[in-house]
Amino acid sequence: MSFIRNGKKTLILLAFVFPALLFYSVFVLAPSIGGVWYSLTDWNGLNPTYEMVGFSNYIEALSEDRFFLDSIGFTLKYVVFMVILSNFFAILLAVLIESRKRSKVWFRTIFFMPNMISLIIGGFMWMFIFTKVLPYIAEHTVFKFLDQSWIGDPRLSFFALLILSLWSGVGYLMVIYIAALQGVPQQLKEAAAIDGASALQTFRNVTLPMIYPALTIGLFVTLNNSFKVFEAVFALTGGGPGRATQVIALNIFEEAFSQSNRYGYASAKAMILFLIVFIITIVQLWIMKRREVEA
Repeated sequence: MSFIRNGKKTLILLAFVFPALLFYSVFVLAPSIGGVWYSLTDWNGLNPTYEMVGFSNYIEALSEDRFFLDSIGFTLKYVVFMVILSNFFAILLAVLIESRKRSKVWFRTIFFMPNMISLIIGGFMWMFIFTKVLPYIAEHTVFKFLDQSWIGDPRLSFFALLILSLWSGVGYLMVIYIAALQGVPQQLKEAAAIDGASALQTFRNVTLPMIYPALTIGLFVTLNNSFKVFEAVFALTGGGPGRATQVIALNIFEEAFSQSNRYGYASAKAMILFLIVFIITIVQLWIMKRREVEA
């Protein structure tokens, strides 16, 4: 009888899980497997027939495609800046907001609101700011340094992209760190203050070790989002000027849909991106989990 009851419970649980599992299999798992298959072919995304080419797409992408290699280098640069700056500003905002006795809800809402706006829309908003608003401010105020070619200058377009990405993503991380800070026992902070620790020492030795799990999540989210960034670059710079801000995702998109319709070759690049993200994420999680145990 117990076996029958357990079987019924299992069937009920499977019935609840089945719709989500079905959608996941159709829209995530099956396309992923298809991407692996097509990465070994010369399919152009249009013809019903194609030929198997093995790993030649991978070899070409990693040894002959200069634009793809440049996009990997630029993406890695972007990821480093985003991981450091976004988590730094998110923790800073979380600490400052939690230190206030009033208006916490208002500040949380204000800083989280950009995360509710599509990056495509945000990109066009910031393009207007960089090309119209800042030059106008520079012309009518003493801030003449704002009159720059933020989008057209390869040296400044990277920082324009960072500003847009930070504006959009910091609020989400801030909420994670606020939740973590609220879980830090007040008694530990008070004990540190009684022992003569300053606010900075208390944060470094008491608060930070306690929020390491949130920091692990924040780094994980930032790494994944930064490697897969597409909308911000597509809307703000389009990968330009030239190819100065072309990230991996945009390079894959152009290879598959905008240039030669080499869908199989673009799939191979997507698999390379997946492997890069997978390896770096595994290493990051392993290091952070060890730090959590030590903390």
